[in-house]
Amino acid sequence: MLSNDPSVPPVASQGDGTHPRPQLVRGDWSDLSGRWGFAFDDDDRGLRERWFDDPSFESSIVVPFPPESPASEVADPRPHDILWYHRALTRDHLSAAGHRDGRRLMLRFGAVDYRADVWVDGQRVGSHEGGHTPFSVDITDALRNADGGDIIVRAEDRATDVAQPRGKQDWRDDPHAIWYHRTSGIWQPVWLESVPAGPAIDWIHWRTDLTSARVHARVGLASPPTDDGAVEIELRHGDTLLARTSTLVHEGEAEVEVDIPLPAQMNGQAYEELLWSPENPRLVDATVRISQADVPVDAVSSYLGLRSAAVDRRLFHLNDRPRFVRSVLSQGYWPETHIAAPSADALREEVELIKELGFTAARVHQKFEDPRFLFWADRLGLMVWAEAPAPFAFTSTAVERTVREWLEIVHRDFSHPSIVTWVPLNESWGVQHIARDSRMLHHALALVHLTKALDSTRPVVSNDGWEQADTDIVAIHDYEGDGDVMRARYADRAAVDEMIAGIGPAGRRLVLSGDVSDRPVMLTEFGGISFDVHHTENAWGYTSAGSSEDFGQRLGSLMTAVHASPVLAGFCYTQLTDTLQETNGLVGADRVPKLPVEELRRIMVGPGGVRPWE
Repeated sequence: MLSNDPSVPPVASQGDGTHPRPQLVRGDWSDLSGRWGFAFDDDDRGLRERWFDDPSFESSIVVPFPPESPASEVADPRPHDILWYHRALTRDHLSAAGHRDGRRLMLRFGAVDYRADVWVDGQRVGSHEGGHTPFSVDITDALRNADGGDIIVRAEDRATDVAQPRGKQDWRDDPHAIWYHRTSGIWQPVWLESVPAGPAIDWIHWRTDLTSARVHARVGLASPPTDDGAVEIELRHGDTLLARTSTLVHEGEAEVEVDIPLPAQMNGQAYEELLWSPENPRLVDATVRISQADVPVDAVSSYLGLRSAAVDRRLFHLNDRPRFVRSVLSQGYWPETHIAAPSADALREEVELIKELGFTAARVHQKFEDPRFLFWADRLGLMVWAEAPAPFAFTSTAVERTVREWLEIVHRDFSHPSIVTWVPLNESWGVQHIARDSRMLHHALALVHLTKALDSTRPVVSNDGWEQADTDIVAIHDYEGDGDVMRARYADRAAVDEMIAGIGPAGRRLVLSGDVSDRPVMLTEFGGISFDVHHTENAWGYTSAGSSEDFGQRLGSLMTAVHASPVLAGFCYTQLTDTLQETNGLVGADRVPKLPVEELRRIMVGPGGVRPWE
């Protein structure tokens, strides 16, 4: 957070992983993590009594950890529908954010679960609904003096509201089966950033076209320019300049499209040298500048990866080459912090652990993961399936909320090269009667087509597990514990086609609509072997192992069956870590492997490590 020349922002791809928005970086920002004033409002008195005018809360909390978690130092997992937060802004905070006269001061939130209202010095400055998506408020005019002010946040998260997208958060008082503690309030970083008063750069979407050797950029501006100007983009890989281009911005335009040819990529024999992949996660650095009436206004640093993701001829393709997907289910949950990350370093270590175990991908399950995790996935080379947290009921409110958050996250994460697949629904959660209720089917189809309307560059798995509609990948969940049964079930395409035409392993139809005859088939949840190394109360798994030897044999039997299948285009093992009572991880909740890493890697990678067609 050291001050930099605003015309030369720091190199985004070389960051230390702490920046909350790693693909749009300015030189200055001020982290507001730490101790905040805090109060529960179980009687919902705060608005009537105008708590936003009186920030003298008696208790405190460590942000950004949810109050249910031990790390918050509140550690109260009971349902509390309304929470209040207070943070005093100081001159030091404003200085660290690079704020000065003539600029706008933005207060940014990574995520607040579920609904948030924000006041500064008693003035309401904004609100947001959606527990997993970011938002910002302009607090410049609300500050009463240049030395700082008081931030008040009211968060509302009603435990009984099952139309609210909540993922693995339990609706009961205590965690049970596969559901975990609730996460309420602030659970991702909060920070200050000073931006130009004019047409500041607000967001960037990067899209790469390997066929034409071009990068397409879409730049969103916080406010339209009041005079004609220009957007200049420079792309580099290391010290090598790849491209530099400038595009006219007309008065009143809030979005700018920029087409950037990459001459070096026209050499068909050498173009793969710059492509992003798990083995070679090369990132292209970008500097984006905007000027108005020939006067520099704003500059940010970003990055992108040159890569394509698609399905073709029953296989998943990365960069136009068949790729077998070796994935693991990641809940993104820690005992001390719940779905909030303990630190930026913990997110890097999570990516490193997944790769060390032999996986090339992770399916982040029932949460929109912290962008800092995606930064390390981009940088270290881990493919990611991005999945939405589901509501538990189907109502018009649930549909509206689900669609809104989904569109917000596709917008937020559009440019991460690590994300190779979108997953808007899982196991018919929130659409439990999709096979019989046409409204639910239309909802699933709408999510698929909305996603493709916004992003045509990635496959979409419509409803991971079963009852899929117009899916790009037939994603099957199968918790059979017998390796011999699994081997027979996925022995050839005829056996799988019989399942697709009939009833799947979970007793449900696998596909409801769409021709999937040429689509890849993947086993996207299986295993789930409980090996309870920490003697957990109410330990749970799909099958259980009594010793490390038993665990290794069970795991090896299932993985041998998967590796022997000529029809599977990939897999996702359940799961990476133990999570509360769900003790079916390859590693414990403490991230300690249950078998030697070398043994787990050998089992997961399989003989030879690649398929004949790779």
